[in-house]
Amino acid sequence: MTALDPSVLELDYAAEADRIAARLREIVARDLHRRGLVVAISGGIDSTTCAALAVRALGPERVFCLILPERDSSDDSAVRANILAEHLGVRVHTHDIAPALAAIGCYEARDNAVRTVLPGYGEGWKFKIVIAGGAQGLINRFRIVAEDPSGTRHEQDLPLEAYLTIVAATNFKQRIRKTLEYFHADRLNYAVTGTPNRLEYDQGFFVKNGDGAADVKPIAHLYKSQVYAMARHLGVPERVTSATPTTDTYSLAQGQDEFYFALPYAQMDLALWALNHDRPAGELAAALGVSDAQAQAIYDDIRAKRRTTAYLHRAPVLVEPVPEPHRR
Repeated sequence: MTALDPSVLELDYAAEADRIAARLREIVARDLHRRGLVVAISGGIDSTTCAALAVRALGPERVFCLILPERDSSDDSAVRANILAEHLGVRVHTHDIAPALAAIGCYEARDNAVRTVLPGYGEGWKFKIVIAGGAQGLINRFRIVAEDPSGTRHEQDLPLEAYLTIVAATNFKQRIRKTLEYFHADRLNYAVTGTPNRLEYDQGFFVKNGDGAADVKPIAHLYKSQVYAMARHLGVPERVTSATPTTDTYSLAQGQDEFYFALPYAQMDLALWALNHDRPAGELAAALGVSDAQAQAIYDDIRAKRRTTAYLHRAPVLVEPVPEPHRR
């Protein structure tokens, strides 16, 4: 049996890139009957790799990229996205979505919810949400971490109502972005590209009818480590492939493992692969250097997220009429 280490995730990236490109050509032309692909690029590795694969499949003239910053976006994200667009030779359009988010009440609703737990929160403050508990076998709970203008940190558990309101308001960002993606897709007769990797897709780390909405998802079968390796194989600039993965959603810098996943992505990839291949928790424990109980807690957390986010994957439920009884 193969030892449980990162080598289990190795791929023939040349063959896989060719396979994905061929399928994209087939899907766009034959299944979707569209002329090209729209890709919203954030400067992160997932959208970067999707854009590079789209260009490999269709050529730069049939790929249209969008950069969609808002108030809390890192300036460096847009810099990396522009570096990528220039490298790929694609058309690119930048649209600041902050005015739309402000008009729809995104920032106001979010800030009011934050003030229910941190009354002093206001101008000049930054914050993020972090997760705790799941990897230790406990019930996941969410905490707010904030920094006031003086640099002082404040941390507090989030009551359910405040947490849900902050997330609901923040989800406006992904839904407004997707609205713009479909606007440009409609005017160009293109298809919209979804950018989740396997971790995000499997664990429900996306917004329903936001970044979860798409016509084709080229890398949803690739683990995050594989996405990085694919980007390097495709010759993506090092300035992009070396960036630390973040949510780029809250004003305070936030890693994805802080907000959602139980582990950093490389370890999370291995844990998900091991669970998918029915490897015992003891093997994962040895690979990660944790106790058997901790490894089992990681497996349980993966399964729990699958259960609680199954709704995000569901198509609308039709209320069909009850079949009439058969009459002889």
